[in-house]
Amino acid sequence: MQLKNEHKLQNRIRALTDGAATGLAVLSTILVVAPLVAIFIYLIYKGASSLNLDFFTQIPKPVGESGGGMANAIVGSGVLLGLASLIGVPLGIGGGIYLAEFGRGTKLANAVRFTADVLNGVPSIVMGMAVLAMVVHPEGHFSALSGGVALGIMMIPTVCRTSEEMLLMVPNAVREAALALGVPNWRSVLAITVRTASPGIITGCMLAFARVAGETAPLIFTAFGNSNWSTSLNEPIAALPLQIYVYAISPYDDWHRLAWAGALVLIVLIVLAVSLVRYVTSRGVLKGAS
Repeated sequence: MQLKNEHKLQNRIRALTDGAATGLAVLSTILVVAPLVAIFIYLIYKGASSLNLDFFTQIPKPVGESGGGMANAIVGSGVLLGLASLIGVPLGIGGGIYLAEFGRGTKLANAVRFTADVLNGVPSIVMGMAVLAMVVHPEGHFSALSGGVALGIMMIPTVCRTSEEMLLMVPNAVREAALALGVPNWRSVLAITVRTASPGIITGCMLAFARVAGETAPLIFTAFGNSNWSTSLNEPIAALPLQIYVYAISPYDDWHRLAWAGALVLIVLIVLAVSLVRYVTSRGVLKGAS
């Protein structure tokens, strides 16, 4: 009888412990999601009223004139992020492949890994100043190219370290099976190992993309901004974060409303881009063979 009571007590303790752990997990999830939801709702409240056709088709109006839009900034952000992805994604994935597949245990790999970790913690404004010295000053002017270089360098460490971790999670049996069939090591890495880890690698690329999409500080020193239409890589170019910054610090209420609208559009564009990539991945087009 006593053993039966002890058994019931243990079951109750397990049930209470399980319920408490589940409750803490749910609470943690709510605490993580709640700030994002609150920010998004507030952006909709403050910025949705300023969204109209002019916002997406017109450039900013001069000081003193109401209306206008951020069409040039939206296009400029697309140019900068496209250029940054062309620089950061291939180099980052290549570095991750080297660290995980070809440089394990070597001094060079340790140095690359340490450098990536340090770069990941460098403030964005410092990155902008570095590109200012290395690219802008030799060119003699601000440009979209220098802005893309700054954002691309910021993407590299995140993509590199994420790619390495995802590749290390691929079982060695997969590599050994390919090598046993006579497949060259480089082809095994590219066609099998990387393909198996591709969902995780793509997630790392999305994280890096989302991180740099809202950066303003490095663009102040590189792309500089432009109140007119410009898609040339050799000229200053507008960008949503820059335009939001300029409008937010201005003393004009109309510009403040446009700043909130620009922030809302920026968040929506990032969410759409990330969701599109995840949708393509889940449909199997980019899905690994695991």
